[in-house]
Amino acid sequence: MKPWKPPHGVQWLAGVDEVGRGPLAGDVVTAAVILPDNHAIEGLADSKVLSSRQRENLYADITSRALCWCVARASVSEIDRFNILQATLMAMRRAVMGLRQQPDYVAVDGNRLPQWEYRGEAVVKGDGRVEVISAASIIAKVVRDAEMKAFDITYPGYGFASNKGYGTPQHLEALARKGATPIHRRSFAPVREQIELTQAALFD
Repeated sequence: MKPWKPPHGVQWLAGVDEVGRGPLAGDVVTAAVILPDNHAIEGLADSKVLSSRQRENLYADITSRALCWCVARASVSEIDRFNILQATLMAMRRAVMGLRQQPDYVAVDGNRLPQWEYRGEAVVKGDGRVEVISAASIIAKVVRDAEMKAFDITYPGYGFASNKGYGTPQHLEALARKGATPIHRRSFAPVREQIELTQAALFD
């Protein structure tokens, strides 16, 4: 896949990525980042191919050296109300609007752009091809992972610290045994089906 470059003349390039579209629980978290041309941050890559230690070290570098960055989200209730795609696009818009320096071009990971006034484009596999998207990916991943570890203490038994809300066998077993928590996405089939089973059992 050929390298990606922004159009000529772009001064303030923002990268945007999300984490948490697939899990059964927790918010979807997005980040927007603008890096200086001479940022000298080594090791930027898709957050999914990095170890947790690498992500945390890079998170410290990115947040200290970026011109500006912003984390935003769409809540579980928004995901259930609008669907995960629309909620993700809303969260991306919030992240870019929250930047202290508004960009003149935005590169978004994936194949869909939010509806907004910014010039930009969606870059397929951008989190591995565009440094500023990689930076956004890392920030969003570190923030969301930390939140899910905290939820593991609030809602023990679901394995949130390790599965980050994804539908692992441990998570699905706990969901069947313990029921849904307030952070579960009720519009997602495994959660919805378990709630329906629980409700049906009450009326047997």
